[in-house]
Amino acid sequence: MNLYAKLLERNAARRPIKVGLIGAGKFGAMYLHQVLRTPGIHLVGIADLSPARAIENLKRVGWDEQRYAASSLEDALKHGTTFLSDDWQALVGCDAIDVIAECTGNPIAAVEHCLAAFAAGKPIINVTVEADAFCGPILAHKAKQAGVIYSLAYGDQPALACDLVDWARACGFPVVAAGRGHKWLPHYRESTPETVWDHWGLTAEQAARGGMNPKMFNAFLDGSKPAIESAAIANATGLEAPSQGLAFPPGSVDDIPTLMRPRAEGGVLEAKGQVEVVSCLTSDGEPIANDIRKGVWVCFEADSDYVRNCFEEYKVVTDPSGRYMSSYKKWHLIGLELGISVASVVLRGEPTGAAICFNADVAATAKRDLKPGDMLDGEGGYTVYGKLAPAEASLAQGYLPLGLAHQVRLVRPVAKDACITWSDVAIDETLPAVRLRREQEALYAPTMSRHA
Repeated sequence: MNLYAKLLERNAARRPIKVGLIGAGKFGAMYLHQVLRTPGIHLVGIADLSPARAIENLKRVGWDEQRYAASSLEDALKHGTTFLSDDWQALVGCDAIDVIAECTGNPIAAVEHCLAAFAAGKPIINVTVEADAFCGPILAHKAKQAGVIYSLAYGDQPALACDLVDWARACGFPVVAAGRGHKWLPHYRESTPETVWDHWGLTAEQAARGGMNPKMFNAFLDGSKPAIESAAIANATGLEAPSQGLAFPPGSVDDIPTLMRPRAEGGVLEAKGQVEVVSCLTSDGEPIANDIRKGVWVCFEADSDYVRNCFEEYKVVTDPSGRYMSSYKKWHLIGLELGISVASVVLRGEPTGAAICFNADVAATAKRDLKPGDMLDGEGGYTVYGKLAPAEASLAQGYLPLGLAHQVRLVRPVAKDACITWSDVAIDETLPAVRLRREQEALYAPTMSRHA
């Protein structure tokens, strides 16, 4: 609760936190806007595959050209400006930089960036949650081995949900479930980048004005991102994934305590201690008032008569039994909130969420009937969507993680809505991301087999 005071101290002492940003797309641009308004921060360098695109975003969010006119990282450090290039290796290797923010949205590249940061002895905030979903546990493990911090990004829903879970547990409440909201109907599974804005509620013109990538936003709509973010929440909190995937029950914020109970008590959960996603639409597609579409929530339990009485005395919203209550954050502001992670990692030495186990996975699942020779195009595309699965089941069935279903060719047919397996594809086993995932499977599989 004193991050801002600590930032002011660093600013007064002329010792700003020195940040390196990889990827200046939508999320990165949002942080670029806020960093100009945050004391005690010096964004030393930006690395982007397209510096021209990065410049467009810098101008869009109000940067003066002189601020990113540095001729080198050394020049940026000397004059308090920012160096823009396409050389992420130089950024990670710069000794003066305190923390790296990985904002590419490319899970294969993100893994390489994280590993390089560990090798350089640098903490990294991984905005690319798609990478965390398939290898977050091993990334957190390797960061610990390297003596650095690996963190989820505050502003994205997983870190915000982890914050609520931590709050509930630190208060002494048993956590029954946690998750995020979403706009969901079953036929959204079939959405493609061509249809996304029809469902999302924006025109193509509005989306273009905001620099919004249709494939990325379709990954939210078709259920991939909810699965990805639910996996990140599960692995960072120790909660479990539902055996049949996310149910997306419809409800308002006040319905959460009633929905997020075990089925035996009238709720939707297989058991206590799971992740789930609440939809803002009824099954008929009607909007639900006071929804949690853009937010996160935690449902917890009064495990004594005394706490149940407190719930009643303070007139909080509970389920009909008075046993279950929820707390929530109705909105998340994405890259506008990333500064919390930057400050927490550097000033407190604490991540804003990181995997502590391997409980959940996201399986690449056929969006349509696929045939040999088809090229998988990753989350939000035309060929696959992501389905949340317990990690133990995913490893046992050999499911291909969604984060690795990028430019991978099928060698066998896969029916619509079937999970794709490793044996269904020809994949480059030498890729760092593939090797890392295999290492994660080898690390956790023996433990899982003992529990079988």
